[in-house]
Amino acid sequence: MLYALLQFRVEIFVVEQKCPYPELDGRDFEITARHIWLDKEQKNETKKMPAAYLRVLKEADGSSRIGRVATSASLRHRGLASVLIEHAIATTPSRLVLDAQIHLEDWYARFGFSRSGNPFVEDGITHVPMAK
Repeated sequence: MLYALLQFRVEIFVVEQKCPYPELDGRDFEITARHIWLDKEQKNETKKMPAAYLRVLKEADGSSRIGRVATSASLRHRGLASVLIEHAIATTPSRLVLDAQIHLEDWYARFGFSRSGNPFVEDGITHVPMAK
């Protein structure tokens, strides 16, 4: 399943968003890395494919970093990412941090995240650091 999750992320962050960057950053196999996703049903197929995904990583300062939040293009605006964010919040006792694409800042604020630093550009996309 990890291969399908990584392929899903590459399709969204590298291909769809046209950001040629090293999506495979070496952190997916960290012992504390958590991969959280929802499957979508595949008609006439036995393998499952991700519908939405996020990753939670432990940071050196003890906080947990939410990242790689993605939803399949055909399933967006159905609340799938919200389900994953709410699950990550409910199951992560430490302080949560993330780098939101600037157009999603208000969306993350709905879950109690607030801006924790200045906007910055990464791979041609403006992001803002947030924490909860």
